[in-house]
Order: sequence, then structure tokens, then C-alpha cells
Amino acid sequence: MPKTMQIAWVGLFVLGASMAHAQESIPSLPYENGSVEEGATKAATCIACHGPNGNSSVPEWPNLAGQNAVYTATQLRMFRSRVRNNPVMAPLAANLSDKDIDDLAVYFEAQTPAGLEADPSYWQDGQALYQAGDVEREIPACVACHGPAGVGNPGAGYPALRAQHSVYTVKQLNDYASSVRYQGAAEQGAGSAPVNAHMMTTVAERLTPEDIRNLASYIQGLR
Repeated sequence: MPKTMQIAWVGLFVLGASMAHAQESIPSLPYENGSVEEGATKAATCIACHGPNGNSSVPEWPNLAGQNAVYTATQLRMFRSRVRNNPVMAPLAANLSDKDIDDLAVYFEAQTPAGLEADPSYWQDGQALYQAGDVEREIPACVACHGPAGVGNPGAGYPALRAQHSVYTVKQLNDYASSVRYQGAAEQGAGSAPVNAHMMTTVAERLTPEDIRNLASYIQGLR
């Protein structure tokens, strides 16, 4: 298939998935009332895991610097409600008010990712899959939702991926594939999970362990 047709197919795949949930996939923006200054104070408890200014030095814990506020606010609310029932984050988020979440979300969005390097053994294969997908396996290009530089799409609820630890990315893709990332939604009703979760689960199920490794390496080196 010519590359232009491949790109068009990828765009249609994502557009169709997005339009199916057009109303639900555009999140509300409660974080607009957040304060970067107040968030800086409240983020002091986050430093132990996520590092100064949201740049984590531990690969198992995600970088939060530069993450769009709508995504961070949404995830913190899901930790709080235990839809995303992480044993570390759920208890911490349980004590956060809506204002706390809004402040933290805008604070981390205002920070600059420090940047990491991609593994030279894998990033080129990861780049090919990220940018073009795989038509034969019905895997859309990551670029369609997360952008060429991995900055995401706040309006659609798609997170920034750039400079994220590859170890963390591998775990999240595996969690999507095994349907455990939002496992709390099964107890609270299907509607409690984000609408993008189904799309990510479908994509992740089609990825091989090598695909996941390669993508994670490429994403780690994105600027």
C-alpha cells in the first residue's frame, strides 16, 4: 500500500473511533481554575516519586512535567475514585480535593520535561510504528492522537508521551492489553472508564512485546 494511502487509512481509523464518542471524548476543563503557584506548594509531596518539577529519576514512576492539565486532572480523579486502582496513587489521591487536583494539574503542565535518550537498538523500529502504524495488523499510527513530537491532544484527552520513561510506557501498554489499567471500572460500571481506554486496549492487544519495547524506546527519546 502506498504511504499516502497508509496515512489516510490511519487517519480514518482514529477519526472514526473519535467520532463514535464525540461528546464524551471531549473532557470538561475543571483545571482551568487551578493555580500554578498553589500547585507548586502542593506538589511538594509528589517530589519523592515524580522528582523535582515532575521529572522523575525512577523509571517505574512517570514524568509529569509538561503533561497536559486535562489529562493529569482526569487521571487524579480516577485514582481518587479507584477506577484506576493503583495501590500507591489511589490512597494519596483519596485526600485530594477538586481544587488540589486542579492546582497540581496546571502546575505540572507548566513544567519542562528534562528529556531522555532512546535506546539506539530499538528506536528506529519504534519510530516506524509510531509514525505510520501497521495496516496489515490494523494498528493505527500513534502520531494521529499523540502528535509528531508526542505532545498529545488535550481537547481529546490524549496525553503527552514525549520523554516518558520507557519502563513506565511498557508497563502501561501491557496494562492496557490485559485490561487492568482501569480495572476499578468493572466494579463501578463501564461508563466510569475514560472513552479512550477502549481504543487503547484494542491497539495494545495487537502489539507484540517487541512492538511495545520499540515504541517505548522511541517515545523516551521524543522532544
